[in-house]
Amino acid sequence: MTQTIAPRVRTLVLLLLATCGLLLATAGPASAHAALTGSDPQQGVVVDKAPDQVSLTFSEKVALSNDSLRVLDPKGKTVQQGKPFEVGGTTYAVKVHSGLPDGTYTVTYQVVSADSHPVAGAYTFSIGAPSTTSVSVSGETAGGGVVGWLYGFGRYMSYAGFIVLVGGAAFVLGCWPRGAGVRPMQRLVVGGWLTLTSATLLLLLLRGSYTGSGKVGDVFDLDLLGNVLQTKTGAALVSRLLLLAAAALFISVLFGAYDKRDDEEKRDLTFGLAIGGTVVAAGLAASWAMAEHASVGLQTGIAMPVDVVHLLAVAAWLGGLTALLVALYRSDAPIESAAVRRFSQVAFGSVVALVATGTYQSWRQLGSWSAFTETTYGQLLLVKIGLVALLVGIAYISRRWTAQLADTVVRQNKRAPQKERVGAKAGGAKGGGAAKGADAEGAGSKGSGSKGSGSKGIASKSSGSKGTGSKTSGESKRAAQLARQQAAMDTARQKRSRDADPHRFGLRRSVLAEAGVAVVLLAVTTVLTQTEPGRTEEDAKAAKAAASSSSSSSSAAGSGAVTLDMSFDTGGTDGKGVVTVDFDPARVGGNEMHVYVQRPNGRAFDIPEVKVALTLEAKKIGPLAVTPDHIATGHWSASNVQIPMAGDWKVAVTVRTSDIDQTTVSKNAQIG
Repeated sequence: MTQTIAPRVRTLVLLLLATCGLLLATAGPASAHAALTGSDPQQGVVVDKAPDQVSLTFSEKVALSNDSLRVLDPKGKTVQQGKPFEVGGTTYAVKVHSGLPDGTYTVTYQVVSADSHPVAGAYTFSIGAPSTTSVSVSGETAGGGVVGWLYGFGRYMSYAGFIVLVGGAAFVLGCWPRGAGVRPMQRLVVGGWLTLTSATLLLLLLRGSYTGSGKVGDVFDLDLLGNVLQTKTGAALVSRLLLLAAAALFISVLFGAYDKRDDEEKRDLTFGLAIGGTVVAAGLAASWAMAEHASVGLQTGIAMPVDVVHLLAVAAWLGGLTALLVALYRSDAPIESAAVRRFSQVAFGSVVALVATGTYQSWRQLGSWSAFTETTYGQLLLVKIGLVALLVGIAYISRRWTAQLADTVVRQNKRAPQKERVGAKAGGAKGGGAAKGADAEGAGSKGSGSKGSGSKGIASKSSGSKGTGSKTSGESKRAAQLARQQAAMDTARQKRSRDADPHRFGLRRSVLAEAGVAVVLLAVTTVLTQTEPGRTEEDAKAAKAAASSSSSSSSAAGSGAVTLDMSFDTGGTDGKGVVTVDFDPARVGGNEMHVYVQRPNGRAFDIPEVKVALTLEAKKIGPLAVTPDHIATGHWSASNVQIPMAGDWKVAVTVRTSDIDQTTVSKNAQIG
């Protein structure tokens, strides 16, 4: 039966690896997790006057390099000057040469989002009138090619190594302490450590090229590596390597000193290993949480600890499942049903933790029910949920096989004393017969001894002693060889007996099926972490639609402006007046804002402070604070005020007329 199972296992493993390879290969370039939500000038717009700078607004903060933002003229020559800089919030800009001639210009950008993923793209705008351009923007992608595929493979292997390392060690320590002395279990956990370490080093080397040129030749560029080490992702990868050094010490104790202790000493050492192992495992999980999805967006203070718990639960479940599979298929030492039951309890707790943390993460990354079906992230998440449900269903079948196997073991233990009593009686009868035979042999020896006499007898004794010595040596070697053969036969017989048990065989098949689904689940999860979250994707779509609508309307009706008049009364001396706010051209992207303060009689006058806050309540954006600069008496101004998307914006103005007298007035306006 074992011979028929092995080919099936190999075939299944090959199929699973091919499936995972297909998933990773078709994932394509890593989708950006920061989306372009606005620009000035806007995409496709025709402006009358050449701008002084080009600004881009993203959905989250991004990291810039010297050539992150480029502006190309119709012939493909760069016209930007200086380095890109941060304007404020999530808006970044680059200066362009003054007096640019008419024509179509191309803006390209390649930045790194706050959750470590590269973002690239391009768009065009025109000055005066559109023209032909030699610049192609179709190839503006990030994280693709051979380097992108290798980086995705490295991410997959790092997740797999973490799961096997943490889950396998937890299985040995918490479920099957005897497994510390089983060679296949040792190889499994050490293999997980080696896989995670190798994958982390690979990611560190690939990182610079992955977020930059994408060229294989830049993988070993020391300057790029130095730049990577100064980033958040580089710090996370280095931290992971340091924690892996501590994990190596943990493994050496687990499979060294711990394995050699007796049961009483093991119990004392287990607590210390459990505490130390949990700290190291949590640190390794945090190296992902601090640099990826959980580190940006909503509620990062909650999201990062939740992400750590999520990763630890995945490792305890899937890594323990892998260890159980190895114990059932590769270990000569039989695994007790009690160990399987303990793992079943751990797996159940892990599933509960996964459901709780996964629900929170889904809400945080999607934001709406429609995102499940209308975004790539939501669709992948539905696939992941389906695989988890399938895995839980197979795990339920495994629990049933475990219960039946436990009942079988109990029945065998009850029959064991009866067999021992029967064996003792049979052994006693054989012992009596052997004693009689010994007496007969003794009598025979006496008889033969009486026949011997003189020097002849002495000589025969001498020669007989030499023959007896060589014969004894040969018999002892033969006996040792027979003992080894007998032990091997006994081990094979016990293994065949275990394999013949239908309950154990059923458990092995169900655990193998669980492991197969888990491998595919891990591949889907890896692709999911490289996909733009649904919340960001929907916001980007809305911003693009608003920009397109604003662009088309502005081209049809020209530039517009919004003027809001609001009366105020701070309650103090000279505290009454009218504040006027102008937005020009009142569109998505950059706007000029002017604030005028007048007395009730219409005369302009100065006040100590004016502040403006913009809020789009329908999308829960804002308040976006704007502090204008004082220009003249009763006049304040702010340039490049970014409106990320079109909508009914609430414009709130805080007016302070003295040290203690202040009020806030507001009005809504359709902008964009």
